[in-house]
Amino acid sequence: MTTTQAHLLIVDDEEFNLEIISEYLSESDYKISTAEDGQIAWEMLEQSPDTFDVILLDRMMPNMTGMEVLEKIKQHPVLKYCSVIFQTAKASLADIEEGMNAGAYYYLTKPFEEEVLLSIVKTAINDRLRLKEIQANLDLSKHTMGLLKSATFQFKTLEEARSIASLVSNACPEPSKIVMGLTELMINAVEHGNLGISYNEKSELNNNGTWVEEINNRLQSNEHSNKTALLNYQQLTDRIEISVIDQGEGFDWKSYMEFDPARGMDNHGRGIAVANKLSFSSLKYKGKGNEVTAYLNID
Repeated sequence: MTTTQAHLLIVDDEEFNLEIISEYLSESDYKISTAEDGQIAWEMLEQSPDTFDVILLDRMMPNMTGMEVLEKIKQHPVLKYCSVIFQTAKASLADIEEGMNAGAYYYLTKPFEEEVLLSIVKTAINDRLRLKEIQANLDLSKHTMGLLKSATFQFKTLEEARSIASLVSNACPEPSKIVMGLTELMINAVEHGNLGISYNEKSELNNNGTWVEEINNRLQSNEHSNKTALLNYQQLTDRIEISVIDQGEGFDWKSYMEFDPARGMDNHGRGIAVANKLSFSSLKYKGKGNEVTAYLNID
């Protein structure tokens, strides 16, 4: 992933909260801006939509609430791809679910610990920068891939998964939307499928910053070195079907199809819901869960 300095916008109507969050993040290599309420934040975002990568957004504010800011963000052609973290005292499951369904896939409930903040912010930034890099490569093959009718790709590593996701997304309408979900499905096939990294293991690896290192170690091990995954693409008259198949033991996928408020403060666990709810018309897992087909309806 290309190294670049991420830019955070922290929005809170309490000056003390702005100071303490900025202090928590002071030792991280992030550029930080602040806004004292939702209206000021929206004016900053609207004026410079390409500037910010992650928005740490208070939910309850005067002039314009966090939910109102989030609604405007998700309707904006550029800002809608920013990672939004809600930080709020409204901590009921219903409140968290409402925020996640509106597009804030990361959640911090007040009061939160410094370690939790740093973990969530790091995950949101990594997701955002990874998406920016993938989207920057989309135009390279757009014209040629528009001619694709069917294809099979084999992949093994995270880099191969991202490259193929970027390529195949260009054969679909709205590739910037498709590439988000497709990348998540393919990474899931590598890390959870072929390499057997559990949900709890990934949480710990993300906290320690050793996720990529662990994946590379497992890829080189005797147990996993020969494992590959497949992507099958087929364009039919009224839809596109993309299947991702790994060699793993499968998993209980049902609870991951929707945004789960119980995982709102986890540092991962949203990828399948993104694919199901935002990127594709529908998603269907088969058998034990090591094969998934994404359906995209087309005119």
